[in-house]
Amino acid sequence: MPEVIFNGPDGRLEGRYHHSRVENAPIALILHPHPQQGGTMNNRVVFEVYQTFARRGFSTLRFNFRGVGRSQGEYDEGMGELSDAAAALDWLQTANADASQCWVGGFSFGAWICMQLLMRRPEIDSFVALAPPANKYDFTFLAPCPASGLFVHGADDTMVPEESVETLAKKLQSQKRITIDYKIVDGANHFFHDRVDELTTHVDAYLETQIPAIEAASTTI
Repeated sequence: MPEVIFNGPDGRLEGRYHHSRVENAPIALILHPHPQQGGTMNNRVVFEVYQTFARRGFSTLRFNFRGVGRSQGEYDEGMGELSDAAAALDWLQTANADASQCWVGGFSFGAWICMQLLMRRPEIDSFVALAPPANKYDFTFLAPCPASGLFVHGADDTMVPEESVETLAKKLQSQKRITIDYKIVDGANHFFHDRVDELTTHVDAYLETQIPAIEAASTTI
């Protein structure tokens, strides 16, 4: 997991990058929770999902939004963070010009940014949104949602009630030409404490159904 530093719109951004051994490997960008609530690229959910994509043969990047860790700049209410994500995707695409697919994923606040990025970048093939804060942020921009993807939420999430995410998922499931998978992790709170393994099992199973031809890059990452 080599450290990478790349230029963002408000200064340098710090990331960790895994380059796949698979020829023309797909790429995945993973986004972390709220910068002002302790969210970093080293959050356990972000790290484990990053590892899951890497084991599935993806060239995978996670990074710190502006003002987090060694990333320069200051928190910008989501607008700047969306620009940071776009810059990170630019970097990842430049490093993998022949990538077979492009995926984005995010956890909590990162899921909100992930879905906005999905709307702005038509080359994105699919997404993984983990505990999307459907009760706190406006997701009506997904009209329509341009790609199929996966939602995973905790049944015991008191910060983002499961009903709010179910409503969002059902709304998207009603749209044509896309498929939305919605998985519930029993006993999981918003942070998936003691349930991260179940979370990554859902993500891994979804990846297997979508890209069965990709072989695992390595068991050691």
